[in-house]
Amino acid sequence: MSERKVLTKYYPPDFDPSKIQRQRGPKQAGPKVITVRLMAPFSMKCTTCGEFIYKGRKFNARKEVTDEKYYAISVIRFYIRCTRCSAEITFKTDPKNMDYACEKGAKRNFEPWREAKLAEETEEERLDRLEREEAERDVMKELEAKTLDAKTEMQIADALDEIRTRNARLERNEKSGDAAVVVDVRDQERERQEREDEEAARRAFEGAEGEKIRRLGDELMTDDTDGFDSGEMPPPPPTFQRAPRKQKDFKGILGIKKKEEAVALVPAATKIASPTVSAAPLVKKPALLVGYDDDSD
Repeated sequence: MSERKVLTKYYPPDFDPSKIQRQRGPKQAGPKVITVRLMAPFSMKCTTCGEFIYKGRKFNARKEVTDEKYYAISVIRFYIRCTRCSAEITFKTDPKNMDYACEKGAKRNFEPWREAKLAEETEEERLDRLEREEAERDVMKELEAKTLDAKTEMQIADALDEIRTRNARLERNEKSGDAAVVVDVRDQERERQEREDEEAARRAFEGAEGEKIRRLGDELMTDDTDGFDSGEMPPPPPTFQRAPRKQKDFKGILGIKKKEEAVALVPAATKIASPTVSAAPLVKKPALLVGYDDDSD
């Protein structure tokens, strides 16, 4: 009986290792295919035999990395076979929707929760919409900037025309020998307005007879100083200390007399004389010794 785990191999007597030559086969054309073990990412129905393949069923699939890309993410294609008729089924990844897309050999079953998800705006669609809005906003900004620039150019042209006209007038006056006096109309209008404001303020601070109205603080100070001579001192300022209240004599109101007053009202005749008691002389008895009942003992 041979060993289960062979440690040595048999070489026949006519074995010649020099006859063994290393051969390199042609490189595989196209994308690299790898055999992997996977589960069906969604439930599907085979279009050849009508077999239903539930989500999560395991297959030995061939994995192929395609040349398609979504931004920098490569799209991967998988090949499996139907469990009933062995027809080839192909599906690939969908990085845009973070899902899988069935290509051929089967049809994906209807899933109601996918309808709401597909109806929502994807991230790419949102970015495209924001780019379009930004482009429209930029067009409006450019139009506003052009309008503002046109207005500024018109103002500059008007100012240049005014300067040229003034310079031409000065040159004509110098040639004629007259002194050119240029007075700006805006300065005259500003000076006239300032004079009117000063006149209105002066009238507002004068009374009916032309006397100047004094401020309230000046009047109070003049009234306080007029009431006293220079030698007299003004009265002391009022104090706000609490004065003690005088207590009411409720006993007098109710007719209750004090004890001293009641004793004074009693007449001397009504006083009862207390009997005199003569004090008897005290006789000291001799003290008895301990153990004796009588003096005779």
